[in-house]
Amino acid sequence: MARKAEIPIRSKEEIEYIAQAGRLAAQLRRELGKRVAAGVTTRQLDQFAETFMNEHGAKPAQKGFHGYPYAICAAVNDCVCHGMPDERALERGDIVTLDFVVDLDGWLADTAWTFAVGETSPEASRLRSAAYQAMAKGIEQAWPGKRIGDIAHAVQQAAHAGSYGVVAQFGGHGIGRNLHEPPEVSFVGRPGRGVRLEEGMVITIEPMITIGSPEVIISQDGWTVLTLEGGLAAQFEHTVAVTAEGPLILTK
Repeated sequence: MARKAEIPIRSKEEIEYIAQAGRLAAQLRRELGKRVAAGVTTRQLDQFAETFMNEHGAKPAQKGFHGYPYAICAAVNDCVCHGMPDERALERGDIVTLDFVVDLDGWLADTAWTFAVGETSPEASRLRSAAYQAMAKGIEQAWPGKRIGDIAHAVQQAAHAGSYGVVAQFGGHGIGRNLHEPPEVSFVGRPGRGVRLEEGMVITIEPMITIGSPEVIISQDGWTVLTLEGGLAAQFEHTVAVTAEGPLILTK
């Protein structure tokens, strides 16, 4: 019970503050998507994102978080998450997940999207579609009275239908005033288990889906997470409020 008491329950007014950050995050996500192309570096995308946030009165919440030095994470191909922007140019056929958190007046919203760099292989295209569906199915479970395990089960069913893996080591989280708040949102679990969702909770739903084994390794930089077997990875993420009317996507 003590753990549950720590989970922030947001008022409708507070959810609207998060939604304002979420709408800006969605706008930035669209702008980044327009700029993903062969020859562009992830460092250029990072610089654009930080400038965009600053020009709109916001700031990148993850920059400086535990020492992370960039405004976005950029995960290319077999990078699952926490990829650090660099000067390597994207190539046609790559897939790249851009993940970032907008801080607008102290209220935070988190989103991620896997973009195709030009025309990709059918395998990569199917993975992206499956990752989006896994997120969508997870969001459908974000009702008061449901449990975190119900979200996880829905994600796993969607991913396993296409024989994809679901990364267990990293998951979603609560968000609002801080980048990571309780509860933890695992995407590997059993229905009817875990924290019970309540009206006013705000969480991220962000499953990471892989071709082949979902096991991962962390690079020597201490951040970059790669698939153990070198399979492609994809991720889509929304910040979602649990409301009496159902899941409310705040980064749409």
